[in-house]
Amino acid sequence: MTERDGADRCPGVLRPFIADDGAIIRVRVPGGRMSVATLAALSAVAAEFGAPLLQLTSRGNIQLRALPDPLPSTLVDKIAALGLLPSPTHERVRNILAAPLAPHLAPLVAELDAALVAAPDLSALPGRFLWAISDATGAVLTQPWDVAYQDLGDDHGRVLVGGYALDVSRADAVPTLLERARLFLAHRGGERAWNVRDLPADSPVFAGMTPYAVSAAPPLRPGPVGADLVVGVPLGMLRTAQVAALASASDEVVVTPWRSVVVPGGAYLAPMLRGLGLAVDPDSPWARVSACVGAPFCRRTTTRTLDLATAATKSLAGPGPLVHVVGCDRRCGEPSTEHVSVVEPSSVDQVLAAAGVSA
Repeated sequence: MTERDGADRCPGVLRPFIADDGAIIRVRVPGGRMSVATLAALSAVAAEFGAPLLQLTSRGNIQLRALPDPLPSTLVDKIAALGLLPSPTHERVRNILAAPLAPHLAPLVAELDAALVAAPDLSALPGRFLWAISDATGAVLTQPWDVAYQDLGDDHGRVLVGGYALDVSRADAVPTLLERARLFLAHRGGERAWNVRDLPADSPVFAGMTPYAVSAAPPLRPGPVGADLVVGVPLGMLRTAQVAALASASDEVVVTPWRSVVVPGGAYLAPMLRGLGLAVDPDSPWARVSACVGAPFCRRTTTRTLDLATAATKSLAGPGPLVHVVGCDRRCGEPSTEHVSVVEPSSVDQVLAAAGVSA
């Protein structure tokens, strides 16, 4: 926290980030659940104004890249028409993760999102403040959430803040989450505190709560889960043809924080999606490598991280450590689970060595 110079710079639809390939905007998808018709329409907007891809982020959001600067008003209007910009004042704070295989949590996500948008004071939350809604398995609790609710069934659960918990009824879940977010704003001590983990252990944010060790389910790996299908998106870049294939075969997808999408009832689609370059098997090499965007898109590095990561997949097969290739010490997009970071590699051999593969 002490090295930060002020407020976060997380992009939104109305506040783009300017990279070397153009403007980047980030669309929030609370809970990750969206119709494929909306996904396809967003993909068309991306192709019309910038790069023909949708970039999935580690917070379950979607980025559009290589856009004009300044942004055309028609671009913003089209995104708003899709229902993806319900609040100009709160767009950057609607960072809500939800267990991807728990559709029964969708009403709770909608309730939290609506209450958040309706609270003028909470528009002041940092763009990095993260909400999480989990089921009893602890799904998505591996992510760096700030406040979370774990549904335990029978209309009760627990609110989680840092390493503390508070048992609440289902009806009290959203009010309690908002209360803790307000305490964060009241006691953060300035714009350099972006997250609950930046606060001291005696912060009033944790008042009345009990120390609690969270048991989190591991991230979903590509492959069938019952009738559903977890589809890994190589390097988080969902291409136009891949979106079109999803749109032709399903009504809904769930964007996960692991650069994948869940296709409910889509296990039978695995052969088709594999043919389009998506990861549909747990041992896919794409399940073992990720990367920041790197050069020539980011001005902080000359390392072509995406090219090196892609080349490495040709020699990766089976189980092994997850490798994240980055172009500088900021390590953007770094997974929150166990992994090996490869910083500024000059060759694919360095990436493979980190993955435990001999050149």
